[in-house]
Amino acid sequence: MLVSVIITAYNYGRYLERCIRSCESQSLDRSQYEIIVVDDASTDETPHILDNYADTIRAFRMEKNAGLSESRNFGIRKAKGQYVVFLDADDYIQHDMLKMQSVFLTENNRLDAVAVDYYLVNEFGDHIEWVDAAEKPIACGIMFRKDRLFDTGLYDNSFRAREDEDFRIRFLKNYNIYNIILPLYRYRRHDSNLTSNESEMEKYRQKLDEKHNGSNS
Repeated sequence: MLVSVIITAYNYGRYLERCIRSCESQSLDRSQYEIIVVDDASTDETPHILDNYADTIRAFRMEKNAGLSESRNFGIRKAKGQYVVFLDADDYIQHDMLKMQSVFLTENNRLDAVAVDYYLVNEFGDHIEWVDAAEKPIACGIMFRKDRLFDTGLYDNSFRAREDEDFRIRFLKNYNIYNIILPLYRYRRHDSNLTSNESEMEKYRQKLDEKHNGSNS
């Protein structure tokens, strides 16, 4: 298995099918990748939607809502692929993304991870803006060599927000992320984005600063 796509889902049932379909319609040969969905104890229609895709994806359900970090770590441990790429259930991807990223990693042994630019899209999937992922990085749409994820220590389960920033700081201490200047990821902006919760973001910004800069520095 070359690539494991890990989709984390919590109460995003209304977006989930588009996300899965975008993964299933990739130009990379279907035998070369698997789709893993980790349902973080959703209370909406997510479990019923996943039942419809039981023949084509590997779906897992957390016993209780554990948060993004623990859900991603669970998915990584279940992954059979040499490379791992994360998607949020409310996002989706362009049909050549997995093929292009996997070619870059396969043909460039010195690359540890490959990111792509992304389109910011609205509730209806309309393109709002082409965003340079090198300037404004996001966690999803990056294809990692799986062993590098384990070497970095996976995600810190104590973070319920800004977990991506914490992981990226630790990852970049030893490894690199190469960016392909093509908008192959679709990052959806809507009112229920976690990043719109200002109090949570500030709480974990302080935690991030204390962890990496030290409270007395």
